Amino acid sequence: SGPMQSQMQFPSGYGSHLPNYSAPSGHYSQVPNKAAASPLENQYRASYYPGYYSAPAQNVMTSESHQLYNNAPPHSGGSSDRPVQGAVSSASYLHVSAQQSYSAFDNHYSTSVSSSVASQGFPLNSDHYAMPVVSGAIYPSVSYPPMAAGGVYGQTFTSQSLPAVGQFKETNAFSSQSASVPHSLQQHVPVGYNTTLSTVSSAQAVQDNLSRNLTGSVPKVNNQINTGGIDSSQPVHSVSQNVAFTKPGVGTSAASAVMSSVRSPAPSLSSKPPSSPSVTQSPELALQEGMQYGGYVNNQASSAPAPLSSSSDDEEEDEEDEEAALDSSSTTSSASPVLNNYDALEGGGYPETRSVTGSPVPSPSVLQTSKASKPFGYGYPALQPGYQNATPPTPVQPSNPGHHSGFQHYAQACVNQLSSSLGGLSLQHSQQPENLRPVNLTHDRNILPVSSVPAPVPNLNSDLRKLNCSPDSFRCTLTNIPQTQALLNKAKLPLGLLLHPFRDLTQLPVITSSTIVRCRSCRTYINPFVSFIDQRRWKCNLCYRVNDVPEEFMYNPLTRSYGEPHKRPEVQNSTVEFIASSDYMLRPPQPAVYLFVLDVSHNAVEAGYLTILCQSLLENLDKLPGDSRTRIGFITFDSTVQFYNLQEGLSQPQMLIVSDIDDIFLPTPDSLLVNLHESKELIKDLLNALPNMFTNTRETHSALGPALQAAFKLMSPTGGRISVFQTQLPSLGAGLLHSREDPNQRSSTKVVQHLGPATDFYKKLALDCSGQQTAVDLFLLSSQYSDLASLACMSKYSAGCIYYYPSFHRSHNPAQAEKLQKDLKRYLTRKIGFEAVMRIRCTKGLSIHTFHGNFFVRSTDLLSLANVNPDAGFAVQMSIEESLTDTSLVCFQTALLYTSSKGERRIRVHTLCLPVVSSLSDVYAGADVQAVVCLLANMAVDRSVSSSLADARDALVNAVVDSLAAYMSTASNLQQSMLIAPNSLKLFPLYILALLKQKAFRTGTSTRLDDRVYAMCQMKSQPLVHLMKMIHPNLYRIDKLTDESTIHVNDRVVPQPPLQKLSAEKLTREGAFLMDCGSIFYLWVGKNCDNNFIKDVLGYPNYASVPQKMTQLPEVDAPSSERTRSFISWLRDSRPLSPVLQVIKDENPAKTDFFQHLIEDRTEAAFSYYEFLLNIQQQICK
Repeated sequence: SGPMQSQMQFPSGYGSHLPNYSAPSGHYSQVPNKAAASPLENQYRASYYPGYYSAPAQNVMTSESHQLYNNAPPHSGGSSDRPVQGAVSSASYLHVSAQQSYSAFDNHYSTSVSSSVASQGFPLNSDHYAMPVVSGAIYPSVSYPPMAAGGVYGQTFTSQSLPAVGQFKETNAFSSQSASVPHSLQQHVPVGYNTTLSTVSSAQAVQDNLSRNLTGSVPKVNNQINTGGIDSSQPVHSVSQNVAFTKPGVGTSAASAVMSSVRSPAPSLSSKPPSSPSVTQSPELALQEGMQYGGYVNNQASSAPAPLSSSSDDEEEDEEDEEAALDSSSTTSSASPVLNNYDALEGGGYPETRSVTGSPVPSPSVLQTSKASKPFGYGYPALQPGYQNATPPTPVQPSNPGHHSGFQHYAQACVNQLSSSLGGLSLQHSQQPENLRPVNLTHDRNILPVSSVPAPVPNLNSDLRKLNCSPDSFRCTLTNIPQTQALLNKAKLPLGLLLHPFRDLTQLPVITSSTIVRCRSCRTYINPFVSFIDQRRWKCNLCYRVNDVPEEFMYNPLTRSYGEPHKRPEVQNSTVEFIASSDYMLRPPQPAVYLFVLDVSHNAVEAGYLTILCQSLLENLDKLPGDSRTRIGFITFDSTVQFYNLQEGLSQPQMLIVSDIDDIFLPTPDSLLVNLHESKELIKDLLNALPNMFTNTRETHSALGPALQAAFKLMSPTGGRISVFQTQLPSLGAGLLHSREDPNQRSSTKVVQHLGPATDFYKKLALDCSGQQTAVDLFLLSSQYSDLASLACMSKYSAGCIYYYPSFHRSHNPAQAEKLQKDLKRYLTRKIGFEAVMRIRCTKGLSIHTFHGNFFVRSTDLLSLANVNPDAGFAVQMSIEESLTDTSLVCFQTALLYTSSKGERRIRVHTLCLPVVSSLSDVYAGADVQAVVCLLANMAVDRSVSSSLADARDALVNAVVDSLAAYMSTASNLQQSMLIAPNSLKLFPLYILALLKQKAFRTGTSTRLDDRVYAMCQMKSQPLVHLMKMIHPNLYRIDKLTDESTIHVNDRVVPQPPLQKLSAEKLTREGAFLMDCGSIFYLWVGKNCDNNFIKDVLGYPNYASVPQKMTQLPEVDAPSSERTRSFISWLRDSRPLSPVLQVIKDENPAKTDFFQHLIEDRTEAAFSYYEFLLNIQQQICK
């Protein structure tokens, strides 16, 4: 399977489509869903090691404790491209008219904006208020009429009757196009940063073309990708120098909306300009473009070859992965073929997604009716309790005589013995559900709850609710799934998932078994929401196939009983982890390998980070995740590249300098990565000496590119983790960069440029690393512009993470120095997974079309992660391809296959179950406003790079306008002077305003380009719980903490002060306030604060004596001190990265940062919260 011919363009950008990138050497050829391994990889096949893990595993159930919850590392986007002509993204979201398809996501907004809207998305002047606003959220003292309660708010919600099972269509699950597709467009196109799978009907394509004519296009910038790459096999012909260990070498010097308007078209967050005529790639270029980051585009879904074939089980598994082809011991699987690639590592989707065809499929507009059938268990009168319905169902006349009779007994909506309780899946019978209670936003000022906003609870019956996955791991933007895409379109809300799959858990069922039970068709893992027809058969809750129960699964290791498979731990826990057998491996588990690449230029030495890093490594060397095989190595660089021979037997470390950075090579490949335990003393000697080795250096240049090339060569055989520490703009060799920031434009309200990379070097190198199972983590400690937009590519395309410390200096900026120290402790000791892949499966009828996070996609639904860490978050956009009228439940399942640092192959599985609803009010009642905002933030980042920051801001505003307008249009007796939101969305405008004032999207306020890019990186890679603190911090008053409202945590009394509005009106000069921004705590002390508080808590006699740079609270034996420290410690314990505390006085420079987070107040360039509401109301009334 060689390079594919493809027709792509190569524009620059940060989040749109990229060319079809076929594998460089060391990668696997990018044939859709199937990649052939190179000859050298045959030795890593499971069959090559017949004796490996040959002993059958014991069927035991163990438990395992992990570390605390954690945070996701940052990231950023990649290059951009545009979809093919006439193809529309299925991410459709809030569109121009009700008749227009929701999947016309690309063109919901025209570039035209109301003349009253400023470039940052808000009107500079509003007719709704006449008074000048100086500061704070000022509300005019006017009286508001009482709000009418009636209409939609008084209706009663009833349970849905059980529908019939849908007919199994043999169609491509990612296709809904009714017209044939030119062969030249039938291809899979990997893209950068995020991905969009276009799934549209022919009518939608016509609408899209019409919309394109109305909205215009954005000029396309072509950025041809170089065909050169890193050749690890190049001959060594440079000169290496052996120099004394204590003497630094001196080398030679050389030289880029989701919303639509109900009134007029407006920008969409995922809109992309139309493509220009494509050209055929050369085989050489196609070979190079195989591995892509963060996304996968199927421009013509109907032509996509699918992972599996529906003709036979053997044929299915021929196209399966390590998981799908594995399990020959399981009675639910057929014979396993030999695996030879990583491209299908985790199993396939549904049979209908696997046909290799380019033929047209029925349009989704033609709804297929199905034959109603009897629930499972009916017809099995001899079944034990728990398998049979309590009451026989009422027969229903078939609506489709063509429906296959084999499915009549297995109605999909039934879940185990709980099927008789399905009436509880709909909204509770009540006159006014709390989530639908109307809230007058312009009248009700106190909408912020007194405590943190909890995740909404899906409206399932209590039994299913207890079994469901934790929202900390798996969260959906809508906890009530609309039945149809048309209903979703009408709600004007995005459908997507927020994932935190590898987070630290205090309790995790770990299962060791020779049989991992999975569906034979879609490869879903057995879970609490499957249906047991009897003791010997279970039905998949995703594709509805009936599977046999393996004999071994009949035994419960916990109760030591036989014949109760529904009580197995796999069926009682929605989050489980399996210990996988050798069938799930392409090669034996590799050791944990850690390589540190360190900047030692003059700028780095002055910053002083080496001292902190080396000290942290010395303290945590024995805590690095791994086993007796763990290996470690070090590379330093300035204008040359220095290697360190740490081979056991040497009396001291040996420095090897390579000065030919244009032709980098490894001087002694076998001695640069050494066993941690065998060479520990030499490693300690090096770490003790490194901070002083380059003290007198005069080298100001940085050869980062050549150092990374050397690191890639060194890590290629095994894979692992590269940790890069950089302090300046790379200035020598491959990957050199030039400053692109204009400091005079930092406060501009116009176009913000250079959000995308300046070169593709770091992206290409990251893709090479990813192909060799190596992730690159970046620590940027810079006092000047370093082009993070370009450097970030090395991490986001290789599934790495990014840490950024602006204005870092060990002495002059102690807060940043302390943050680095704490971050390193977490970074070096947290658990890690190697050679990971993640697949997200969902109920038949739903489809995934866009991914967000640090990774790249090997196939339509398979994410490849060279490393996975517990601080990484992901987001997924979804659409409804087929009507869900035949089901009352939908399920989502995430499977993460990885190798632990101890060399175990493991599979972590999360399963989420949600109800299906048919009314618009139910959809609004189930909206998860925080998940919606976080998904929109991800989409807005992509929009900022692919189009412009102004378009992204307008699209965010239109998201609020459209959703509230759609909601208000369904309600009766509402006055035009009111801005009404359902209770579930009452915080939506506030969160969007907060998002608009974040560094990533704000305009008119001085923002350094690297700061803006880093904020975008964080939004794309942080879990929801941490991202929300970044978007909307929590503010508490802490000078009057009492023991009245407290909680007890581990024998510790923790005060629980109420949340305060983020407004200066809540601040008093007599008080002290703590702001939790996620990664930093601001403690603002008023000028007239009680001296007793200052003395007991801060440790100083009065306000004037409190120092400017105070980052820690002393331990004082006083009740107020104990309460304050207990509360701050409790907040810190809730996240993996310990935030730095910064005490702020009125004259402190950090005061500006503190007040910029008071998002409800007006600034020179942005609205107050009240003004923003008036602007929203004005746009709705147009």
